Amino acid sequence: MARKEELEALRQEVRRLRKVLSETTPDLSSMLRRRGFRVYRKEPGDDLLLPSRKHLDGYYDTLKRYSFRLLLRDVIKHQNSFTVRDVTRYSTADVTEDYVAYLVETGLAEPLDGAFRLRKRPVKSFGPTLEWFLCEVFRREFATEAIWGVTFKGQKVGGDYDLIAKIDGSLLYMEVKSSPPKQIYDTEISAFLDRVEDLSAEVSVFFMDTELRMKDKIVPMFERELANRYENPPGVERMVKELFQISDRIFIINSKESIPSNIEKALSWYFRRKI
Repeated sequence: MARKEELEALRQEVRRLRKVLSETTPDLSSMLRRRGFRVYRKEPGDDLLLPSRKHLDGYYDTLKRYSFRLLLRDVIKHQNSFTVRDVTRYSTADVTEDYVAYLVETGLAEPLDGAFRLRKRPVKSFGPTLEWFLCEVFRREFATEAIWGVTFKGQKVGGDYDLIAKIDGSLLYMEVKSSPPKQIYDTEISAFLDRVEDLSAEVSVFFMDTELRMKDKIVPMFERELANRYENPPGVERMVKELFQISDRIFIINSKESIPSNIEKALSWYFRRKI
């Protein structure tokens, strides 16, 4: 027990020191401007599925559960009318009932003739909510300045930058994928690496909200794309389990076990090998 308390005290001290460092180094906007990037738009709320402010902390904690995130995808799919049975695919009926009751309690869903529906409609996808959640992970767990759903004006590479954060004076870019590996294509890997190069971020992360293996499809896709780009391509090396790194600064991670823990492993790997 004492060891757990000591570990928590150390984590709190790390957060404090990171906050001090963050306050004494250039802010995120300045870091981006130095690279020639000015934010045109960020954090769009059109498809964001969030409860009222008083429920946000509990909602954030509940989003840490993979089963709840999977349920939200199904709820969005059946947003106009769904029953507990419609969204019982990844949890038991009892757990699903509790989740649906929680959605009603927080005002995200409402009863409808023996079924339920989302209060906010239409919601196109779970993507923006997942990006918001990942941004909150960086803000809450790592005491960093972070923004999500970022569009730059006049950049060479098109598309949104899902998440950008300032980590101890280093710029981090994260691509956030809510789709399973079978729905990821070579063009998405190529676009990610284009943005990595264009933004000149010190550390970049390709994140997939899945507990499936990354070695089977995603890692080979990165290896092929790297081979297309470089005469002597860097290797895609396993860090631990289904977490991989490229040149100690590009990371491929999933959500198996814990999203905050997997992000921590990537950041620790980067900073321990940073020259």
